Amino acid sequence: MTWLTGSMADPVAVAVAWLGRTSTDDAQDPTLSLPRQLRKSQAALPSNCTIVAHYFDIESGRKQLEQRGWGCDHQRFDIPIPRDGGIQDLLAAAARPDRPFAAVICESIERVARRTYFGTKIEYDLERYGVALWAADEPFSTTLRGARATPILTRRVKQAVAEWFVLQLLELSWDGTVEHTRQGWNIGKPPYGYLAEQVPHPVPAKRAEGRTKHRLVPHPVQGPVVGRIFQMRVALRLGYDRIADRLNLDLEANPPPQPTRVGEGLGRWSATAVRDVLLNPKYTGYMVYNRRARKNGNRANPPSEWVWSPHPVHEPLVTRELYDAAATRTARGSVARGVNLPSPTQNTYPLRSYLRCALCGRRMWGKTQPGGLVYYLCVKDRRQHADRPWFEHHPGAVRVRATTIEPLVDQFLASHGAAAQSCAPAILPGEGFPASLATSVERTVELRRRQSRLIAELELLGESDLPSGELAVLRTGIYRHFLDLEAQLTAHPRHVEAPQRSLAERTHGVGFSASSVPRRLSDDRRQRLYAAYRLDARYDQGAQTLTVAAVVNGAVSTTTYPLEG
Repeated sequence: MTWLTGSMADPVAVAVAWLGRTSTDDAQDPTLSLPRQLRKSQAALPSNCTIVAHYFDIESGRKQLEQRGWGCDHQRFDIPIPRDGGIQDLLAAAARPDRPFAAVICESIERVARRTYFGTKIEYDLERYGVALWAADEPFSTTLRGARATPILTRRVKQAVAEWFVLQLLELSWDGTVEHTRQGWNIGKPPYGYLAEQVPHPVPAKRAEGRTKHRLVPHPVQGPVVGRIFQMRVALRLGYDRIADRLNLDLEANPPPQPTRVGEGLGRWSATAVRDVLLNPKYTGYMVYNRRARKNGNRANPPSEWVWSPHPVHEPLVTRELYDAAATRTARGSVARGVNLPSPTQNTYPLRSYLRCALCGRRMWGKTQPGGLVYYLCVKDRRQHADRPWFEHHPGAVRVRATTIEPLVDQFLASHGAAAQSCAPAILPGEGFPASLATSVERTVELRRRQSRLIAELELLGESDLPSGELAVLRTGIYRHFLDLEAQLTAHPRHVEAPQRSLAERTHGVGFSASSVPRRLSDDRRQRLYAAYRLDARYDQGAQTLTVAAVVNGAVSTTTYPLEG
């Protein structure tokens, strides 16, 4: 080591930097832990060593090394130690030729990192810079060059034990939370529609402190609202915004959710609030945990990672079948979002938003090579997707040529030509069918379709269990909307019948052929056709298949095509 000179009889003065770390404030008190670490480090140093710099952080030692040392939690505490920076500042200072210290000391090696790999990497980097890493609870010498075998063995064993200890605590904590869920205890704020029933804690010591556990019981006012939301979603097939609008008609009967933070509520229902209700499986009577990764960006976990109680543990507000129907409808609704029309100056990719990778379920995006070859692509990113269950089995890039799959999608649509006639006015103005007439027919067909949906909603209302007052309000609103559509139709009487006959004559016996669709439709009109069918295409690179699904006459139709090569 370049920093070591002198002998046992004539030790030289050594400048030392102190490294401290403590977990977040809910795990321990930084105002006590950090001064204790500094005091023990100072006591372990020989008389010829002086601490000249102080580096410490308040954070988890299990974080990725590149994420360490950037937090500001230390600013929230009155810690009586001058701070020269965190772990990143220490490493940067050690790399400078004019560094102000020759060694680093910590209370124990696990304060450097709770993961053995990161701890040894920090130690290795410091040694490369000519800086030694000491621990107050280990024997060390300021006069010997290099590291002795036995202290290194002791350090590695301690690092392994420290990592094992943390992992064991995490496993035990997870197992305890799973059992907590299986027994039906709720964690956190109860969902809308429920109240938290407090039960004395079963542990006497915690019970003596006044601590309790919570079960869910239906809210007398909010509980029925949850049932109405699911009925409107499944029976009436309403979107989030329309459900919110209907709930806002009577906020006394349908009180909106209260936000966790005071002062952030809208005082009325929103599409997001409706969506949160429809996606919460606790309304089925089961207790469910791990729906979100709170310590990993608060991202949503896939349903396969949810923890369910083995049987219902509280009174359900909806049936499991009704929840599954709403969840399925939500998943299908995400297939066909608004049509994304590309800019005329950009390359166009008709299957954008409609083609997904079968391995990961993500949308594939289009790309054009310099030679003009167009293909669709799905790329995995280690920084973003390393924790996804499909990561290890997903190739670095999944790609398929547009000329390979687009004709198969057109072939699928050709096999449903009769249903496609209802979409024809929007996409086939063509020869012998003026564009203005096509626009008028398109408008007429759309207005008639909307009227049919209103009639279907009105019929479904008779089967719902909504209160009579709310039923009257809904019936009145539907009737007024129907009359408004009829008035719009009356404004264009000359285009209601004749254009439809012309369209029928034009498309009778022709439909859409696999060869005619690509030639006759522009990319934006083809995307309108895909949206009308709620198209969902899945490319499986491993099996070399393309599965195409669409909603035809109210039912889902699916076809799988093998790909050549």
